[in-house]
Amino acid sequence: MNLLLLAPEDFISSETVRITGRRHRHLVDILHAEPGQPVRAGLLNGNLGAACVVSQSVDDTILTVALTTPPPPPVPTTLLLALPRPKALRRLLQGVTALGIKRIFLINTARVDKSYWQSPLLAPAALDEQLLLGLEQARDTRLPQVLLRPRFRPFVEDELPGLAAGSLCLTAHPDSALPCPCNVAGPVVLAIGPEGGFIPFEVDLLSRQGFHPIHLGLRPLRVETAVPAVLGRLLHP
Repeated sequence: MNLLLLAPEDFISSETVRITGRRHRHLVDILHAEPGQPVRAGLLNGNLGAACVVSQSVDDTILTVALTTPPPPPVPTTLLLALPRPKALRRLLQGVTALGIKRIFLINTARVDKSYWQSPLLAPAALDEQLLLGLEQARDTRLPQVLLRPRFRPFVEDELPGLAAGSLCLTAHPDSALPCPCNVAGPVVLAIGPEGGFIPFEVDLLSRQGFHPIHLGLRPLRVETAVPAVLGRLLHP
C-alpha cells in the first residue's frame, strides 16, 4: 500500500479520520506506523496529501489529514478487454488501474469461456476492491469505470462508434502486419482479445469501426503479458 486511500465515511471531523480493517492492519503490521508518523494519503476521487498518526488501538488508527495536491492526470486510453479468467482479471484490473486507465470495458468474444460471466468477481464491490488496490499502488485517487458488455456485436456496432470517435483505435492481433505504435499523445481505444485472440469475424467487425490491427512481434503473448506490453508502448511519457 503506497497510499492510504480514504473514503468520505472515514472522516470523523473535517481534518481527522478513523481507519479500521485491512488499512488499519497495514498501517500497524507493514508500515509500523506510530503516533507522530506521517503517511501518504488521498481521498477517493479527490486530492492527495499527507496524514499523521494521532493514536492507535487494537481496532483502529486515528490520523489528521491535509489533502491539497491533485491526483495524477488520467491516461486518455479506453481499454476493451475480452473477459479473462478470474485469476487473471484480478491482476489485470490492478495493473491497468495503476497505469492510469480510467475506462475499462469487459467484453464477450467467441473464445471467452461463458462461465467467466458468472464469476463473483464481476460484482460491483468485488471489482472496486481490485481497483482500489491498483489506486493504492500507484498513489492515485481517481476510481476507474468498469463496464460489462456480454454481447459483442451489439456493443461494437451500436455503442463503439460513439465512444471511439476522435480516438486512435487499435486491435491487438498477432497476425497483423502493422507493429504497435509508440508514445501516442492523443486518445486511444485499445481492444485486446482473449487467450487465442479474436476470431476473424471479430477482427473484421472492429475494422469496420475504424480499428487498426497491430502486433507486438512474432511471439504470441498471454493476456496478462500483452496488456501491459501494449500499454507500455502506447503511453506517452
